[in-house]
Amino acid sequence: MSNLSKENDYEIRIVTSLKDMLNSSVDLYSNRSAFLVKKEKGGKYIEKSYKQFKEDVDALGTKLLEMGLKDSKIAVIGENCYSWIVTYFATVNGTGVIVPLDKELSQDEIYNLINTAKCDAVFYTNGYEKYFKDLDIKYKISMKVYENMPDDTEGLKWHELIEEGNKLIKEGDRSYIDTQIDAEELRILLFTSGTTGAAKAVMLNHRNLVSNIMDTCKIVEIFPEDRTLSILPIHHTFESTMGMMLVIYRGASTAFCEGLKYVSKNLIESQATVLIGVPLIFEAMYDKIWKQAIKSGKADTLKKAIKFNKTLKAIGFDMSKRFFKSIYANFGGKLRLLITGAAGIDPNVFRGFEDLGFRILQGYGLTECSPLVSGTPFYGNTYKKAGSVGPAIRHGEIKIVNKDESGIGEIAFKGPNVMIGYYNMPEETAKVLKDGWFYTGDLGFVDSEGWLYITGRKKNVIVTKTGKNIYPEEVESYVNKNKYVEECMIYGSLDDNEDTLVSVQIIPNYEAIFEEFGKSFDDDEIYCLLKEEISEINQKFPIYKRIRNVIIRKDNFIKTTTKKIKRHKNI
Repeated sequence: MSNLSKENDYEIRIVTSLKDMLNSSVDLYSNRSAFLVKKEKGGKYIEKSYKQFKEDVDALGTKLLEMGLKDSKIAVIGENCYSWIVTYFATVNGTGVIVPLDKELSQDEIYNLINTAKCDAVFYTNGYEKYFKDLDIKYKISMKVYENMPDDTEGLKWHELIEEGNKLIKEGDRSYIDTQIDAEELRILLFTSGTTGAAKAVMLNHRNLVSNIMDTCKIVEIFPEDRTLSILPIHHTFESTMGMMLVIYRGASTAFCEGLKYVSKNLIESQATVLIGVPLIFEAMYDKIWKQAIKSGKADTLKKAIKFNKTLKAIGFDMSKRFFKSIYANFGGKLRLLITGAAGIDPNVFRGFEDLGFRILQGYGLTECSPLVSGTPFYGNTYKKAGSVGPAIRHGEIKIVNKDESGIGEIAFKGPNVMIGYYNMPEETAKVLKDGWFYTGDLGFVDSEGWLYITGRKKNVIVTKTGKNIYPEEVESYVNKNKYVEECMIYGSLDDNEDTLVSVQIIPNYEAIFEEFGKSFDDDEIYCLLKEEISEINQKFPIYKRIRNVIIRKDNFIKTTTKKIKRHKNI
C-alpha cells in the first residue's frame, strides 16, 4: 500500500458511464472548446465546442440506429482526427461495440480482425479506402481528416451521416439520445495483436473506463483551461482513455497533431499545456534541448542556471519559466505537464525535465486494465523516485507473486478497470484472470512506500544454465545511455556448447560518431568502437550479466505503434 494520504487526492465528480461523462461535461462546459481541428493541412486550428461535439455524437448515433446497427460491432481506423473520436463515442454511447484498429496493420491483418470481431460496419479515413474495396461488409463509411479536403471516396460518407442524423433528431427521433447504458455490458473490443493467426481482443465496458478515468484524475491535476496535443495513435488505449476521455471528463481541450515531424509546430500553434507521449518522444525532445545548447555554446550557462534554480526551488522560489524562457518558447510557451507511459523512461531524462521546471508524471498500464494500473501522483515526490511508476491507483491493488531473492516477481493487479476477458477465448482469459487478479506478465517490485518499479517482461527474461535471471530491460538501460548508441535490444542466444549468451543488437548513433571521428569512420571502426564501449559497460555487471555478442544493426527495429520493440520479430 502507498503511504500517500487520500486527503491529497484531487476532487472528482462521479460518472457511471461514458455517456454520463459526456452529458455532464456538456452541462458544465457547453461553450468551451473540446477539440481543435484544421480545415486543411497546415491551416489554423478551429475550435469545436463541447455542445457541438455532443450534437455530432447524437446525430451519428441516431443515424447508425436508423441504419439497423443496434448492438453491432463497428470498426474504426485511420489518422487521429475529430471524426474518429465522434465515431467512437457515437458507437459506445448507444449503438453497439466499437472496434478500434491499428492503422499500421496490413490489409490481411485488418481483414482478419474485422472478421474475428464480426463487424457490420467500418469507418475509415480517406487514405484507407483502398484497403476496403474488396471487403465484404454491410457498411463502409469514409471520414475526412481535414474538413475541406476533397472526398471522392465511393459509398457512405461520415459528414452526410451527421447531416441525416441531425434531420432525424429534428423530426423527433430520440431513440439514440434516450438509450440507457448498461455499464457492465461489452462496448469496446481492443485487439492486442495484429497477427493473421488467432488475434486476441480485450473486452471492456463503460465501468472499466470511467473508473480508470476517475482514479487517474485523483492523482493528475487537469484543468478546463488545459489543452493537449494528440500525438499517439488514437486506437491505443493509452491515448484514447488517458489522452481523449480524461480530457473530456475535465472539460479541457485536445488539438490533433498533423504528424510527428510537426509536433513542435503544432505545440506552438495550439498553445498546448499538457503533452501525453511515450519515452521515445520525450527523450528526443530532451536530447534536442541539450544539442541546441551545445551548438549555441550555452550548455555551461544552462547547467549553472539549472543548479541555481534548484537552490531557489529548495527555498520556495521557482524561476524556471524565466531562466529557461527560450526552451519553453520552443514548446509553445505554455507547456507545463508531461505524461509518459507505454514503456519506462530514462530516470535522468525524467529528472532533467523537472530541473527545467516541467512537471513529468509516469504511468504503468495495460490494455487489459483500461489501461492505468499505477501512476506517479502530481503531489508525490516524483523526483526522488524517478525510476518508479508510482503506487497503485486508488481503487486498485497490486501484489508481487513468485518473488525471487531480490523481491522481484510477476505483477498482479485487481481493480474495477480490469477487463471482462478476451473475446471468445475463455482458456486465454483463465490464464491471466485468477480469483479477480489480472496477472500482467510484467516483472517488478514494490518499495516500502508502495511505489512500483518495473524490471521487465516475464517472457523476455534470459535464464542462464545456472538458473540466474537476466532482465534485458535493465541491461538495455545502461547501453542506451552511451552516446554512440541510438537504440539497442538485449536478448539471449546460444553458443556452440548450448550455453546462454547475452547478446545485443545496436543501431549506432551515426551523427554522434561522425561528429567526433569524421565521416570516413567505416563500419569496421564503428564495430570496434562499440565493442570497446560494451566492454566498459560490462564492468558494471556481474559476470553472468555481461554482454558477449555484439551485432551492429543497419535497419530500424520492428516496433509497435507505441514505439516498443517487437523482440521476437527482431531476432
